[in-house]
Amino acid sequence: MAGYALCMTSLSYRIESSHPIVGPLISGINTTVLYLADRAMAVVMAAKSETRPYGNEIRVVYQPTGEVVYRKTAANIDPHAEEV
Repeated sequence: MAGYALCMTSLSYRIESSHPIVGPLISGINTTVLYLADRAMAVVMAAKSETRPYGNEIRVVYQPTGEVVYRKTAANIDPHAEEV
């Protein structure tokens, strides 16, 4: 268990949403929270992702301070919806 705590302290950035996050860089995972060590990678993953249902907010949080370093809210138009 000590190894787990040590590993978690190095994962300083949290990608979070109140809805499941999906995207090309998060293949096969259906989660609302992801932990990463690198700020740039966390922001890129959040920027390339979306939520299901579509349109909910995705945030990148710097865990030591709780500061939101990136926030994304999609437009109200679902790009995957069929046009009528």
